[in-house]
Amino acid sequence: MNLKDIDWQAGFDKSIVGTRWALRGLDKLKCADFIAPLLLRLYLVPVLWMAGSKKFANFSDTAAWFGDEQWGLGLPLPYLLVFLVALIEVLGAVFLLTGFGVRLISLPLMIVMAVAGVLVHLKNGWLAIATGSGLFATDRTIGAVERLEQAKSILQQYGNYDWLTENGAFVVLNNGVEFAATYFIMLLVLFFIGAGRYVSIDYWLAAKYSEE
Repeated sequence: MNLKDIDWQAGFDKSIVGTRWALRGLDKLKCADFIAPLLLRLYLVPVLWMAGSKKFANFSDTAAWFGDEQWGLGLPLPYLLVFLVALIEVLGAVFLLTGFGVRLISLPLMIVMAVAGVLVHLKNGWLAIATGSGLFATDRTIGAVERLEQAKSILQQYGNYDWLTENGAFVVLNNGVEFAATYFIMLLVLFFIGAGRYVSIDYWLAAKYSEE
């Protein structure tokens, strides 16, 4: 074995040692693995609560949209469906907040997100907010942004544009499948990993009954 081979072997051994050290360090972070499912749950709580409570607050109008075949979804039994969807979303928010029955409630919530994505959002493409360029831009979003620029021009000319945009810029809602797909994936993760350790009722119930 020549000197060059020895140097190569020494470098390889150092890289192996460094990799093992890094992996041991990552393993120590597992003590905080409850943070990921906790944050997923807390992110979804206001989303689900607002969606469900808004349906209850505007029950008749939402049911009319569910059932109308011309300007709505044309679904059967619209009042029953609105009640069930709103109830699932509100209960989902409560269950995720407390970490109770997380895997169980994730299933109907995923169904809600999948149906909403297919029936309501998919026809509009991927983007939730219209953009005029990028991988997911379409003729629809490009046209929406062109109209937005015209609207901005009118507001800048005839309105107090600085005041109008003080709390945020104007955008066009494209209502694509982006958000529904994102929430579905988050719920799918929670279905497989559960509520997480420590900060969930599921964890303490499992700990209690596994000891008996």
